[in-house]
Amino acid sequence: MDKKSGMFYVPQGKPAPVCSPGEFKFAAIGLDHGHIYGMCQGLIEAGGQLVWVYDPDPAKIAAFQRSFPDVKVARSEQEILQDEAIRLVAGAAIPSERCALGIRVMSHGKDYFTDKAPLTTLEQLEQAKQKVAETKQKYAVYYSERLHVESAVYAGQLIEQGAIGRVVQVLGLGPHRININNRPEWFFDRDRFGGILCDIGSHQIEQFLFYTGARNAEVVHSKKANYHHKQYGKFEDFGDATLVADNGATGYFRVDWFTPDGLSTWGDGRTTILGTEGYIELRKYVDIGRAQGGNHVYLVNAEGEHYMNVSGQVGHPYFGQLILDCINRTENAMTQEHAFKAAELSVIAQRNATHIE
Repeated sequence: MDKKSGMFYVPQGKPAPVCSPGEFKFAAIGLDHGHIYGMCQGLIEAGGQLVWVYDPDPAKIAAFQRSFPDVKVARSEQEILQDEAIRLVAGAAIPSERCALGIRVMSHGKDYFTDKAPLTTLEQLEQAKQKVAETKQKYAVYYSERLHVESAVYAGQLIEQGAIGRVVQVLGLGPHRININNRPEWFFDRDRFGGILCDIGSHQIEQFLFYTGARNAEVVHSKKANYHHKQYGKFEDFGDATLVADNGATGYFRVDWFTPDGLSTWGDGRTTILGTEGYIELRKYVDIGRAQGGNHVYLVNAEGEHYMNVSGQVGHPYFGQLILDCINRTENAMTQEHAFKAAELSVIAQRNATHIE
């Protein structure tokens, strides 16, 4: 995996199985985004068994098999959906097609684990909600910038312990490297990728809701632009938004496709969380000019100034919690309400955004 490009970089964690071998079998359908690798790796480390894979593109299948050589290649999507032993299907289809795949998966009595953004329209959101209510299956979402980053996990633990008091604001920066020559055609089509605030903005909105403990929020203002890639008329390379949560906390985030080639990783993602008794800054993937590795946590509170690098220290508990939720029909990894609310606000931010010429 190429960490600098980020195209297929997979966060590696320590195996921490929560189930017995073969107890939780899952499959992968839809390999359009490289996040499918992290999704599957996380489930395997938590004890899941990857049995099947299907995608209509043989090149994607071949690449996937190099990372997961034991997986069986299905002849069709239906071959997976009709396998009663499969409990969950993980998918990273083109964003505009993710909801339809999820509905097919849930209709066959299986839980669904999709890459973010999990859907691209409010109509799709209603369809997903209706199918969840009808089938009682899960529509889980891989919000990787919190779930698969140890510093982000640790920040949640610090907040839960009261390290900074009540959270009143979250600032998020989500820059990405564009790797323009390696992107598929759909990547530049807003109708298919959902727009920048719906797509990579969904990471930021999910984190805002989680760290503030909010159940809902209002998108006060949002903006989007295509500053530098005019050859792609339906692309957006910049977006930002301001939100106010139902508990009074505020949030601002910026997402963009302007990571310079000189940066050692795919993006200098950062989060600053302000509390009534202190603040936390996360330098998730790099501490520029100091350390190329990620998971840097800065904490300032009444006890002083603290720095921690938590790489290899915290793990990624979401995946084990998700497996146990699927087995026990609980909601400890993430509630369905939370997953859908982050998606809804992302679509609203995108839909209502002021377009900057």
